[in-house]
Amino acid sequence: MTPADTRPANPTLTERLRRELRVLITPGRRMADELECVASVLLAIVIAHLVGAEMIAWAAFSAFVLLKGPVGETLVRAVLRMIGTFLGATLAIWFERMTNLALWQIMLAVALVGGVGLYGMLTAKRAYAFLLFGLTFLMIVLDRMENRHLDIEALALTRVLEVGAGTLACVIVSVVSTLTARRWWPASLTPSTPPVGWHPDAARHAVQAAIALSLLPVIHLYWDIPELAQAGVTIMAVMIVPVAGLGSSGLAPVSRRLRQRAVGCLAGGLLAAAILYVAHGSVPLLVAGTCLGIVLGRHIENGSTRNAYLGLQFTLAVLVVLVPDDYANVAIEPGLERMVSVFIGMAILVPILVAGHLIAPERAAADTSEDTSASE
Repeated sequence: MTPADTRPANPTLTERLRRELRVLITPGRRMADELECVASVLLAIVIAHLVGAEMIAWAAFSAFVLLKGPVGETLVRAVLRMIGTFLGATLAIWFERMTNLALWQIMLAVALVGGVGLYGMLTAKRAYAFLLFGLTFLMIVLDRMENRHLDIEALALTRVLEVGAGTLACVIVSVVSTLTARRWWPASLTPSTPPVGWHPDAARHAVQAAIALSLLPVIHLYWDIPELAQAGVTIMAVMIVPVAGLGSSGLAPVSRRLRQRAVGCLAGGLLAAAILYVAHGSVPLLVAGTCLGIVLGRHIENGSTRNAYLGLQFTLAVLVVLVPDDYANVAIEPGLERMVSVFIGMAILVPILVAGHLIAPERAAADTSEDTSASE
């Protein structure tokens, strides 16, 4: 009998935690990836400050999410992210120049562009560019609605600078790592998803997201919720699920992502708040806490496919709270406002998903029975 045969079939939580802690401190592929993420985020923060970006946390998050797989894969994602960001920013500028920013125009625009961006993300060959196209347009238009005194060209420019800073940092770290650590621990290829063309279930799914997005301007009008763009990002992000698992209702797969986003954001937010309290404005402590949060979040993300999205949201919360726009004026309020907006996005989306599920209960039941038969 080999040592592997003596392992319990169902390890306890304590045993799983011990195993993950051993992996965390053991040099290897996962450690290399986690340290790459730390270096990428820190470099993105520095570059974002140097180029005059405003929302530094978005630059940091761009650097984090881009870093996946070998350098070739990272480069492709970087190019697609920049193309999507530039196109979304350009369309946002054009939108303001061609309209008077009436409420119905904003509602229609964020619904249409966000829906197209999500549908492209689910079905297109250059999916990542479609996603960033929709996200960038959404963020700029909602930020402009919230801050009427700001120039939309300035907003568009800072979005491009933020993504550019994160992208540049990610590419630099990926190239350096390829020449050093990745010679011993090569990065794993991310499985590619082939384009699916026209897909009615994906179209229905995108329409549900578009309806949720269209409600954000109305909510801002009556409740004046700050950082509302984060609610829009949440709506689009949690709706990104494999087309093959949609069926006639995306309620089940999206609900799992909603739960993981909620748990990940709460856990990451609590850790970040504790670090912020202990740091008491100390920049070195804030940076060290940011590094700790990145390593923990990426370690969770790399641990299992089931918890990957939870780890990503954990890191998002850490970056939102611990990466201020200005280290000279560190405060928890901006991070909390962005976190609240994330949960508002969830609250808007859930009733729409439930309604869509109930509209076609017979189809949903048929899909469920087919899935069950296939799994058996």
